[in-house]
Amino acid sequence: MKTSERVVEAALASFGTSGYGATSLDALARELGIRKQTILYHFGSKEGLLGAVVDQAVADLAAALEAALEGAGPGWERVESVVRAVFRIAVRRPELLGLIRELGRLGAPWVTQASDAFEPMVKRATEFLENEMSVGHLRASDPRLVLVSAYSTVMGVATEVEVLRAVGIEPTLAEAARRRRELLGFLRAALYVEA
Repeated sequence: MKTSERVVEAALASFGTSGYGATSLDALARELGIRKQTILYHFGSKEGLLGAVVDQAVADLAAALEAALEGAGPGWERVESVVRAVFRIAVRRPELLGLIRELGRLGAPWVTQASDAFEPMVKRATEFLENEMSVGHLRASDPRLVLVSAYSTVMGVATEVEVLRAVGIEPTLAEAARRRRELLGFLRAALYVEA
């Protein structure tokens, strides 16, 4: 693996778990066994590194979601596949979802960079929701609001460990599977019109 790739991987892990502000280039360099100047050579600054990390995280998330959708059938199966993929990511690569949450705290331009990269997927998801509404499978509503609400709910249930602990839910694998089942039931009841 190239040095620049190793740096991005280590920065993603740190930004996504400890936060951008709590991550120093000196600490990253020590962890990787390189000099801080090597990081600066490749990325120019901490902000340059964050930009590269955002690009990598978005690409990884998009690939995981696309892979989930490839094998999904129509309608509800697509929603279920995406939710299952998010929970797999939350268990296997929590730093990816942690970085997305961190970008929300950091604001522009980082949120803009990520949202611009996700726009094609958002457009397809919105079109899917509009289609499901037009054929009567989904309750009529603003599809973008439904998308934001579903995103917030899924991300919260999948990643908010401290909130889960505050209400007495421990973040174990078995508990994640139960939360996923409950969340899918909630989303189906809230969104889909049963025939």
